[in-house]
Amino acid sequence: MTHLLLAVIYMAFISLGLPDSLLGSAWPSMYPQFNVPVSYAGFISMIIAAGTIVSSLQSDRLTRLLGTGKVTAISVGFTATALLGFSMSHSFWLLCVWAIPYGLGAGSVDAALNNYVALHYKSRHMSWLHCMWGVGATVGPSLMGYALSQQQGWQAGYRYIGFIQIVLTAILLLSLPLWKLPRPKEKGAASASAAPASRQALSLQQILKIPGAKAVMICFFCYCALEQTTILWASSYLTLYKGMAAETAASFASTFFIGITAGRAISGFITMKLHDTQMIRLGQVLIALGILCMLLPGASWLSLVGLSLVGLGCAPIYPCIIHSTPAHFGAERSQAVIGVQMASAYVGTCLMPPLFGVIANTITVSLLPFYLLIILVLMIVMHEKLNQQSPLSGHEHH
Repeated sequence: MTHLLLAVIYMAFISLGLPDSLLGSAWPSMYPQFNVPVSYAGFISMIIAAGTIVSSLQSDRLTRLLGTGKVTAISVGFTATALLGFSMSHSFWLLCVWAIPYGLGAGSVDAALNNYVALHYKSRHMSWLHCMWGVGATVGPSLMGYALSQQQGWQAGYRYIGFIQIVLTAILLLSLPLWKLPRPKEKGAASASAAPASRQALSLQQILKIPGAKAVMICFFCYCALEQTTILWASSYLTLYKGMAAETAASFASTFFIGITAGRAISGFITMKLHDTQMIRLGQVLIALGILCMLLPGASWLSLVGLSLVGLGCAPIYPCIIHSTPAHFGAERSQAVIGVQMASAYVGTCLMPPLFGVIANTITVSLLPFYLLIILVLMIVMHEKLNQQSPLSGHEHH
């Protein structure tokens, strides 16, 4: 039964990835129909991000009230409704309205599932689950591409993903009894017993007072800022600064996703030998090497190698920071801390890529590696500070 539940959790992670990259792939076909400027995608993505931040901050409260299973089922249901709403929208303001449940559906499920896996399963499952998110994030645009190539319109793309989410919601509802079964503790998991439901959910002020909480929040903010800035600006950097053909540069954007997805699949095996802190440091070293390759003068293929290394380096960091949370902060506080970490991550996603857009616009896009380097240095400093303020409870967390 434990394996059946794990299979359900893997499917839930694919469902988390499916809608994440849809707007980007569909927007070139969408904005002319709504008669709005191309930049208006930013409004929708900010509403989605804001909803995600709100629901991440509420995840501790919701999970204590309803349990992980129900939170997951309700959230995927929210996302399914929002996607079908998108597919039926005939005006831009309706997209903005449907973006609210779209965002709310993502945050609490992300935090609840991540915490559940961190508490009950080994680090390798966390890496492989985030690899499944990458599978979802790759399949989403492919289905949208299929709908567009068959002249079915972007609406059909959203409908396809919406129907998949409805099926997943049904599976999650059927799986609710599985979440209540007692689970044997996996050796190397943080704790088999989640926090007692009777204990009060922590307020944001209380969480911020926990030693290491601020450091892990900034660390996560930096990680997502670095990942999303690279995803958004790598193509422009290659085209405008390295003189690469636009279509070559565009196709490279997907190889960054492939780098992260493949990297997470490999990370799952490496975690059997290295603990979470070592995995995070390994990722940071790979990112530093990638940025160094981008800074070297000369052929554009060096930048391609650099960006691949950055993608590969990003792979273990997110899952391992999450997985080490119960070991850093204790099982009873991990849900609250993970919720706040997720919120910090979305703030990084929201603010830092547009900020680089302003820099690229006013100064030059060639500053991308320096911008990434500053974020990386801050991430390393904060991760080391976290290890000092709140050391891992034992290094057996493989």
